[in-house]
Amino acid sequence: MQEETSLKPKPMVEIGGRPILWHIMNIYAEHGYKDFVLALGYLGEVVKSYFLNYHFLRNDFSINLGTGELTLHPAEQDDWQVHLIDTGLRTQTGGRIKRLADIIGKQTFMLTYGDGVADVDVGKLVAFHRSHGKLATVTAVRPPARFGGLVFDDKSRVAAFSEKSQLGEGWFSGGFFVLEPQVLDYIAGDETLFEREPLECLAAEGQLIAYRHESFWQCMDTLRDVRLLQSLWDAGKAPWKVW
Repeated sequence: MQEETSLKPKPMVEIGGRPILWHIMNIYAEHGYKDFVLALGYLGEVVKSYFLNYHFLRNDFSINLGTGELTLHPAEQDDWQVHLIDTGLRTQTGGRIKRLADIIGKQTFMLTYGDGVADVDVGKLVAFHRSHGKLATVTAVRPPARFGGLVFDDKSRVAAFSEKSQLGEGWFSGGFFVLEPQVLDYIAGDETLFEREPLECLAAEGQLIAYRHESFWQCMDTLRDVRLLQSLWDAGKAPWKVW
């Protein structure tokens, strides 16, 4: 991905002329979740610039070059609230979440990575989380063997979490978490990888439940992945396009 990510962070790599981050946010927005917090790190200013200019990039407008006055032509707008928070250049995944504690507050929240799309039904995912009363739900998917392996019992309780290994029946962490605010207590600080101690401890304590997603999920780790997602989009067969 180096040729794509030397000038932009991976979530800003485009599929169909829009950053994959935009695609992910649309998945949530389609299910009514439109309040976003973006934990920024590497080249975070690129993400800030995109959303700072989003209103004008998405719509037609007129500009008076003498006065600088802008007139936006009426069009359908995305009614999203987007918080862009710098969480440090070298902060690990858990540390980034911990730094958002003041914004998260005491409410249930959702979490995912900025490089994977799915046709997950977010409404059903949230309902599933609320039904079991545990602290954390992870969406389990079945891609090739290179992601966080999950082993769970017949009640969907995750018995073990192992980062980037294939275990059991080949289920893996696909992101799209639903979490209670108490999960932040499992994160020590900036150096904590969310995929290690926090998820491992939650699994060991019976507090991590798997939501099995049998349908489409695809990450964007390589240029091959980018081309695959682009080809699906170009063919009008992008399964994650639920909007």
